[in-house]
Formats: sequence, structure tokens, C-alpha cells
Amino acid sequence: MADNNRTVFYNTIKVPLYPDAQQKELFQKTFGCCRYIWNQMLSDHERFYFETDAHFIPTPAKYKKQAPFLKEVDNQALIQEYNKLSQAFRNFFRNPAAFGYPKFKCKKTDRNTFSACNHVMGNSATIYITRDAVRMTKAGLVRAKFPRRPRSGWKLTRITVERTKTGKYYGYLLFACPVQPPKPVPPTEERTIGLKYSVSHFYVTDNGVCADPPHWLRRSQHKLAAVQEKLSRLQPGSQNYQDLVQKYLLLHEHIANQRRDFLHKESRRIANAWDAVCIRNDSLQAISGKMGGSVIHDTGFGMFREMLRYKLARQGKQLLEVDRFTPTTKVCSVCGSVNEGLSPRARRWTCPACGAMHGRGKNAAANIKVQGLAQCQAPQAIC
Repeated sequence: MADNNRTVFYNTIKVPLYPDAQQKELFQKTFGCCRYIWNQMLSDHERFYFETDAHFIPTPAKYKKQAPFLKEVDNQALIQEYNKLSQAFRNFFRNPAAFGYPKFKCKKTDRNTFSACNHVMGNSATIYITRDAVRMTKAGLVRAKFPRRPRSGWKLTRITVERTKTGKYYGYLLFACPVQPPKPVPPTEERTIGLKYSVSHFYVTDNGVCADPPHWLRRSQHKLAAVQEKLSRLQPGSQNYQDLVQKYLLLHEHIANQRRDFLHKESRRIANAWDAVCIRNDSLQAISGKMGGSVIHDTGFGMFREMLRYKLARQGKQLLEVDRFTPTTKVCSVCGSVNEGLSPRARRWTCPACGAMHGRGKNAAANIKVQGLAQCQAPQAIC
């Protein structure tokens, strides 16, 4: 909470960066130094724990004598790696099942990113934005294109620089935004919607509406196959090979952008239209293991669920999650009887007790809505 009963929200503005040759070289050095310092701290932590049975993570300052190249990059980026590793261990000790043990970073597989905090000293700041650039420590003014500008009162707290696989640079500007806390919106049956995850339709609502987004990966599969076929005939390392690899990466990036654009628009539409959303906390990893990874990963339903969560919360609304083991598909939403003989392939079925006809997804979504509202209206529930 901030002063005058105002809540601090954090908003991120993603801006494309266009660094020059020297700035690109500095960014590449920073990416490498961040990987180096992470691996060194993790290695020393494991050795110290093996010898003393105690947890201790050395600070980045310890390694600057043996690795003078660390002094060439922004010290804030190295400090942030220390903070990330400490947070990774805290998450692991808090919930080992959800957060795995911190792993060593590899140049080929890990993302090229680094973060730096903004320090304000009087009227000056280490990081600030201009009309068409972002000023950073040691890098200076990096040319940028802003899709939108921060509002009055927003304070820049941190920047994260990322280099994608296709060689593009992006800056993620994190702003602290003091706002009036949203008034809690109590969920009602008329203003609440139930969502059931569906592999074929993305989701089905309790009133029978299906999302039916395009399967972006499946639609572009023939293009990817054609590029892979050409790659198999080229000499690895040649210029033509590198150009085709770049084309392959750009195609995958385009598919990911299409998916993310749909998820943002759909989650925003639902968050604005309804006061509460009931959804079952399905394990997408378990579903992916049964049905094949690419089918589930192409939907991006896990990302959609998190987008819904924060967009509803910022309006004082709720995402009511039902336990994944709660029976919803085989339960009749009219009389409540359970149809144990329901086939997994049946899309429509008739209740043997009351004779009501159900669509599989619509019936499950209606049960999810009932369960979510029941949880919220329980005496000890916090809604």
C-alpha cells in the first residue's frame, strides 16, 4: 500500500530496442557475464553446502578479481543475478514440487536476458526514457520505439533487456503505478461465467459458447516442413544454411506472436464482460502427456489462465478456481446424478436419471460454475 490509501500496481511496457554495434557488443558481454556469475555462484553454493551442510551464496564482488571482464558490464545486472538465484532457492525450499532445484545456465538453450534496477539520486536517475531512446548505465542512449508512453505518476523501477533467437532486442520497462485500490466486486450467478478447457475448442462456456481459435502451429506446419526439408540438403555452417535457419526462427516467432495476441484480446474481453470467472485448475502437463505435447502447447491455455487472473484482479474481480479432481464432466448439471458409464469419446449424452440432454463441454462448464460459486459462498471462504 502507498500513501493516501493508494495501491501500487506494476505495469510493463515492452519496447523494441535498436542498439548500435558497440551497444550490441556490450549487451552480448552482459548476457555472458550474467550466465557466468550465475553458474559460479551456484557451483560455489553446492560446494559450500557439501562441505559445511549450510546454505551460502557468495556475492558477485567475490569473482571480480579472478574474472576482470565482469567489470566491463553494468554491476546492477550482476546483482540482479544474485537476487534471482536467492529467490530461486527460496522458492525451491518453500515448494520443491512446484519449483525445481536451480539449474546451471547454458548459452545454447537459455534466454539471453539481463535486468538492471533504476536508482534515483536527487534529480538524476541511472535509467530513464527520452522521446525515442532509453538511457542505460554504460550503454548510454539506446534507440527505441515506444508503442505507448507511461502515464503521469508512473515511476520506472527496472528494465530487462532481451535478445530473441532471431536477433531482435526488446526492453521491458517496469513501472510502479500508484492507483486507487479497486472496489471488490461480489460474484453473482448472473454475472459469473464458467469455463471448461477443451482441446478442440480452447474453452467452452456454461452457455455453450466456444472460442475456436485458429491452430497457429498446425496451419504453419507445411511451411515449417518445407524449410526443414531444405535445411537437410544444405551444408551446416554455410551462409545459405544460416539464412534458412533465420527464416525458420522468424516463422516460429510469428506463430508465438499470433498466439499471444489472441490470448491477450480474449482474456481482456472476458475480464471486461464478467464480474467473476470460474475455471478448473487442470494440470496441463498431465493432459499433455496423454494427448501429445504439441496439441496442448499450441493452445497456450496456461498463459491464458494467468492473464485472466491479473486482469480480473485489477478490476476487483475474481478468478474462482475449482480443484482439478472435482467431478464435472460425468455429473448432470440438472439433477446432480453421476453417469459412470459415460464414454470419453461421447460429445453429447443423455442423463439416465432425469433424461436431460447435455453437451459434454457445456455441462462441465456449468458444473464448474456451480462449484466455484459454492466455494466463494462458503462461510469461511474469502471472496
